[in-house]
Amino acid sequence: MAVARLALTDFRSYADALIAPGAGFVVLTGENGAGKTNVLEAVSLFAPGRGLRGAALSEMARGQGPGGFAVAARLDDGTELGTGTLATAPERRQVRINGAGAAAAALAQRLSILWLTPAMDRLFVEGAGGRRRFLDRLVLALDPGHAAHATRYEAAMRARNRLLAEPDGADPAWLAALEAGMAEHGEAMAAARAEAVALLGQRLAGQPRGPFARAGLALEGWARAPQGLAAELRASRGRDGAAGRTLVGPHRTDLAVTHLDKDQPAARCSTGEQKALLLGLVLAHADLVAERSGRRPIVLLDEVAAHLDPSRRAALFDRLAGEGGQVWMTGTEEALFAGLSGDVTWLSVAGSAIRSG
Repeated sequence: MAVARLALTDFRSYADALIAPGAGFVVLTGENGAGKTNVLEAVSLFAPGRGLRGAALSEMARGQGPGGFAVAARLDDGTELGTGTLATAPERRQVRINGAGAAAAALAQRLSILWLTPAMDRLFVEGAGGRRRFLDRLVLALDPGHAAHATRYEAAMRARNRLLAEPDGADPAWLAALEAGMAEHGEAMAAARAEAVALLGQRLAGQPRGPFARAGLALEGWARAPQGLAAELRASRGRDGAAGRTLVGPHRTDLAVTHLDKDQPAARCSTGEQKALLLGLVLAHADLVAERSGRRPIVLLDEVAAHLDPSRRAALFDRLAGEGGQVWMTGTEEALFAGLSGDVTWLSVAGSAIRSG
């Protein structure tokens, strides 16, 4: 699956922009701050969630003005996708598929999108929240229903936390209903995560040593108790009420990553090794998605070439070219992408304008 046409209206730095990329590499070059990453962010919005920056929707409107924004795409199979906000509801996301309104979770049924950005370079040394979001993006590409389970779980958890904070005590029947919903969706989330980690871990472990470090994966933190999540939540009401938050459940899971060839936690690896681990993870996952779904995900790589030595850069381009699929990349100059072959769309970005060649 690939984006054949992308239109931006009042999105970030773009008042109006139109791109017609090919199905292979899409390379955007230009100075820092020219608006290259904004284009990748626009593509990332055709997945559930807040895109590759994780920004508030109101921040995406041009000049953060009151008029909202729109991003529209036509896929190479003719599917029309659209998303954005209205001036009257700047934090409410609108989604349309072939002209009809849809939930954001429905986007995952149409295409899979993976990305790697410079901000993710600290994934292994910062908090567990970033690793959970990364993990859920991997899971979503394999299990499109994961987004709906996560949304419903979080909504039920927020309602439960509010009830537990009631000064006169919460209605036990209402609490039990919310906990039953959290258990249903939370256990589905946990099962999907476990399956994705197992499948990806097997693929990575079976790969030969190469230019990109092999990652070992494991889930840490919360693990489903034998009595089930609903019973855990019921037993934890007192602690959760005192803490002001829910202390058990899949929102407490962490993704542990190790450098297989060095038998070392990713957090203790060098910056270059961590980058190689991330690249290896994303590339192996793209292969896994293609194998299981029959469609290659769209891959967004922001400023990836500048942080690789020439040999790893060449290896990355060769591997991406051999796998096929649409890959969007950004960089400050075309020389960083010397050696690219096959179907390449070259786009130059300057002054929030995009031109071909």
